Formats: sequence, structure tokens, C-alpha cells
Amino acid sequence: MSKTVRASALVFVLFFSLQALYSQTPASDPAPAMADDDTTMRLGPGDVVEFSVYGVPELATKTRVGPGGVLSLPLLNEVPVAGLTASQAERQIEQMLVKGDYLKTPHVTISVTEFTSQGISVMGEVEHPGIYPLLGKRRLFDVISQAGGMTQKAGRVVTLTHRSTPDQGITVELSDDPSRSIASNVAVLPGDTIVVSRAGIVYVVGEVQKPGGFMMENSGSLTVLQAIALAQGATKLARLDKAKLIRKGASGPQEISIDLKSILSAKKPDQQLMAEDIIFLPASPGKNAGRRTLEAIVQSATGLAIYGPMR
Repeated sequence: MSKTVRASALVFVLFFSLQALYSQTPASDPAPAMADDDTTMRLGPGDVVEFSVYGVPELATKTRVGPGGVLSLPLLNEVPVAGLTASQAERQIEQMLVKGDYLKTPHVTISVTEFTSQGISVMGEVEHPGIYPLLGKRRLFDVISQAGGMTQKAGRVVTLTHRSTPDQGITVELSDDPSRSIASNVAVLPGDTIVVSRAGIVYVVGEVQKPGGFMMENSGSLTVLQAIALAQGATKLARLDKAKLIRKGASGPQEISIDLKSILSAKKPDQQLMAEDIIFLPASPGKNAGRRTLEAIVQSATGLAIYGPMR
């Protein structure tokens, strides 16, 4: 670097140092730096910050923390900030400016506009799964709402895992009871992973009044008669003694005969259902009914309306 360039740089720094020292008045004190009241909010690669020095607007910049956890700033070049809170980074940069004889009493402000490294992963049955930045203190319902809310197939169990203890998931059970709902709205931390479970669904198709998929409580159960009752009962054309149950097996769908007529007359016990079971009530016991069952039942269950869980 030539002597002329060095002299120009020295004049530049000296000018703004004097401006910072003498142009301030007690009535225009700078805003205080962000307090370390939340030590979990720490800078990391990918975070976007707005950097400024009070009284020196030429140094203001908006930049992203680099892959190595460093900020590229005027005068200081690369400054390591990974693992620091915004206020800790402010104090570190102020010390570096003083130590480098750039400014005598600098007042640095760092505003985090995007906490990419501290985002919360939202997965499972939400409308828009993804990673969402955490700005300020948030709770479970805030984050689920940010992800577009839960889908129709969402269950009542949410698993929350902290980054510091990935092997110790916390299970949160949602409830319609307002008092219990408040207790379920737990605090979330940067780096957490939220997984909204999928409710068990039983499909009822064929000769019923209201074909559809019916949700099961996560911790509950559903029987054949209960499922048909949710479908508002069988039609007059239904062959109750020829009902079929299609259940997913290791080798593919399995067909199980259900003598619904005997169950209704208490000659046979009601049968417990499993998630994704399909109940089919045919209109007639034609020769092709059995061959059509596996194909037709599964296809007819696809795209049916999903109705809420039992209360």
C-alpha cells in the first residue's frame, strides 16, 4: 500500500473518531445495547444482522454471518461472532475498534433480522413444514401457527426435542379443554425440533350413509360398530353379513371377513380397529365382489373427506 493511500485511510479514521467524540450531546445519547436476558439466542452461520456505529453512518452495513461464524465488517474485516449473543458481539466489536485505534468510544448496535442458525424445525402434520427463525421468546402454539397450523390429519400428540438433548424428546398432548390447553403451550428454544403426529384414521366405504375417513384419538381406540356409527349407519342395500375389513400387512393389504349381522345381534364380539383400516359394506355378494374388494375399496377410500376425532 502506498504512503498516499495509508495517509488517506488515516485521515478517514481520524475524521470519524473526532466526530464520534465531539459531535454528541447529552440529550442525544445512543440507545443502550441489547441486554443478555436471553442467553440462548446466539449468533451462528447464516444469521443476517444489521451493523451500525452511533455517529458513524458510513460504517453501517447489513451482512450475513459467514460459514465460519465470522462477520465481514468495515475496518475490522472478519470478526468471529459464532456462539455470541448480539450484545456480546457488540461489546467485542467495540473493544476491537478501540484497540485498533479506529474510534475512542464507539457505540455498536447489532440487530438480528434473521436467526437462520437458531431456527426451529417444524415437521409432521402441519400445513407448511420447514425451518422457521426464532425471534424473541416463543411458545409451541406460536411456532405451529407460523407453520400454517395443523392439517386435518393431525393428531393430538406433539413431540418437542431440544438441540442440547436430542435423545430426550418431550411429549405434549393437546386438548380442547382451555385449562389443559394453556399447560400444553410450552416454551420453545432455538434449535428445537417440533413433530406434530398424525392421527389414526379409519375409513368406512360402500353402503353407508356417510362414507369417509374418521380420526381416532391418539391414545384411544375404535371398534367396527363405532366406525359404522360415525358413518351414520348402513344403508338398506348393505349386506351386513358380507362386510370386509382391509388391513395393511407386511406383505400388502389383507382382507378380513366381518359378519356385521352377528356382531349387531351380539352373537359375535365387536372388533377393535387399527389405524388405516378400511371397512367396506357391499350392496350384494356378487361373484366379482371378492376380487373387487382389495382394488375397489382402497381406491374408494382415497380422497374421502376426513372427519374429526371422537370427543
